[in-house]
Parts: sequence; C-alpha cells; structure tokens
Amino acid sequence: MRKFVVLIAMAATVGMVMAVTLLACGSAEAADAKVIKLAHLNAQQPFEVGTAAMAAVFKSVVEADSNGALKVEIYPAGQLGNERETMEQVRLGVVQSYIASAGGMATFYPLYSVLDIPFAIPNSAVAWAVFDGEFGKYFASEIEKTSGFKVLGFGDSGFFQLTNGKRPINQISDMQGLKMRTMSLPSHENLMKTYGASPTTIAWAEVYTGLQTGVVDGQHNPIPIILTGKLYEVQKYLTITNHLYSTYCWVVNSDFYKGLTEEEKDIVNAAAVAGIVAGRGLNRVIEASDKGLPALIEAGMEVNTPPPAAMAEFRELGRKNSLEFIEKTFGEEGKQLADRFIKAIDDVRKAEKR
Repeated sequence: MRKFVVLIAMAATVGMVMAVTLLACGSAEAADAKVIKLAHLNAQQPFEVGTAAMAAVFKSVVEADSNGALKVEIYPAGQLGNERETMEQVRLGVVQSYIASAGGMATFYPLYSVLDIPFAIPNSAVAWAVFDGEFGKYFASEIEKTSGFKVLGFGDSGFFQLTNGKRPINQISDMQGLKMRTMSLPSHENLMKTYGASPTTIAWAEVYTGLQTGVVDGQHNPIPIILTGKLYEVQKYLTITNHLYSTYCWVVNSDFYKGLTEEEKDIVNAAAVAGIVAGRGLNRVIEASDKGLPALIEAGMEVNTPPPAAMAEFRELGRKNSLEFIEKTFGEEGKQLADRFIKAIDDVRKAEKR
C-alpha cells in the first residue's frame, strides 16, 4: 500500500510539472476574462510547497480549459493579510478563493475542530478516501450551510510531528512543561494540555521568530511545513508521532461561484481536483525522498520515534480526552459529527481489506 501511494504521488507530481510548464508558455488572455483572485499563506514555490502546487495547477488548468475566459491571480505568503483577514475578503467577494488551514477554517466553522481526533487516520490513502468520499461531501455541505463559503475540496496538510528545542520526546512525561505553539484551534490546545505541555497560539507568520526567541519551546506540524518554514534552524529535536492528520479547506466566494456558467463551474471544480492531487503528490514525494527526513537530519535535527508502549499511551490518552473535549465543547452536534467521521474512516479501512 505504501509503495502504491508513493507511486500515485509521483505520478501526480509529474502532472504538476507538466501543468506548471504549460502555465509558463501562456496564451493570450481574453480582455473581458473573469478574474479569480486565489490566496494562500505559503510561499509560491510549487515544487516545494503543497498549497503553491495546488494554486499553480489550478491556474494552469482553469486558464487553459476556459480558453482565457477565466483568469487566475495568485496571492501567496499572506500578501492580502493574515488568514482571518483574507477569508473575510473572500466572504465579501473582494478575493474570490482561499486555501485555508484547519485553524483558519475553524474560525468560521468551529466544528472543523472535531476532525482533530488523535491517531484517527492511519495513513494518507485512508485520509484521501474519506475526504474525497461521502463524508467529504457531507462535511463540505455543512460548512457551506453555516459559513457562507463554497467548498471546492480538501487538500493535504499531512500528518503532524512534534518539534522542540529542549529535549527528545520519548514518552508523554517528556512533554511536561514545554511551551508548545498551536494554531488557533481549541482542539490542538486541549491536546497539548492533555500531554502536559503549555499551549500558546501564534500566527504562522510569527512562528519562526517565536521559536527563535524562546516565546515557545516547540510546535507541531507536518514535515513539509517544517521544511517550508525552515523551523529546523530554530528547533533541535523532531519526534515522529503522526498524532494528527490535517487538511486544507479550499473555499470560494459563494456568490462568485453561483455567477459562473455551468461550463465554468465544471472547469473550476476539475481544476481544484487537479490542484489537490498535485499538492498531495508533492507532499508524499517530499516525505518519501531525500528532501524530507534526510534533509532535516542533515540540517542538524535529532530525529526519534517513541517506543511502542509510549505511542500506545499517546494514542489512548489523546483519543479519550479528545472525544470528551468534543462532546463538552460542541455538544450532541459535535459528538454526531465525530461519530460520522470515525465511521467513515472505519468503512474505508474495511473496504481496503476486502
């Protein structure tokens, strides 16, 4: 399965390379083209950053398939403001689309936090099947009902690992007292408290400085994001836990989307799917190649994995407290969503074994 996923990821990335090449060639743009301003928080480096790959492929496919009737302008690296500010611009129609982190989306749809059940998703193949399947469709429709955004799909942020500048994490007790940066997600804050750490919410743009100056001791993020943010320069220890899987939620202004022709909607939807596949593929290739862990080790990070008994404790305690937190914070609605999410994961895993 792992080999199959890596092959799929490599194929997706080859497709991304072709798309970006076509983009560079370009074509004459229609004078009256409808403009899609697409923003994301990271640098526009499509061969290194998942959201950049998503944006680049989306632009290429939309402009080519619409014959220039649709034009995509990419605004990376928080050029239009922080996450909340940019998403407000999307709601107002000033910006048409945004690739939101889980933390950014939870600001507008708090139940997004329900997906942060530790160790719920075992691997990327299961994650993609869940978010591309019936659960993903249901979840997107729920977001659309309450947030005012149209959801184009769920991209891949990846599996979270722990980093810090104090000590290796071999067991839960090693987390005691560490000041850990989290996104503005109550579920992440609760998890760090569960493990004995002290959570501190810091915007992504300020994470590097916060780690460098000691405002926080550590953080948790997927390997590609640790690389993108150059956090290896200010963190000594990396602990492989895969404790959370996180998505990007790709949204578009609802009124803008409704104003597209049916053909244009089809183009935008297909381009988003192509972008999501490219981002997923890029992340898996990075993790499976010398650009992943070997690069972090070469940069001076010490990498460890807690022993099986310790991982079992991380899993049991994290999951138990997370489900209790969901029910306490979000009530019956949160519990039902968590149950639906877990069932979707179980159904995919059962189907894999057939």
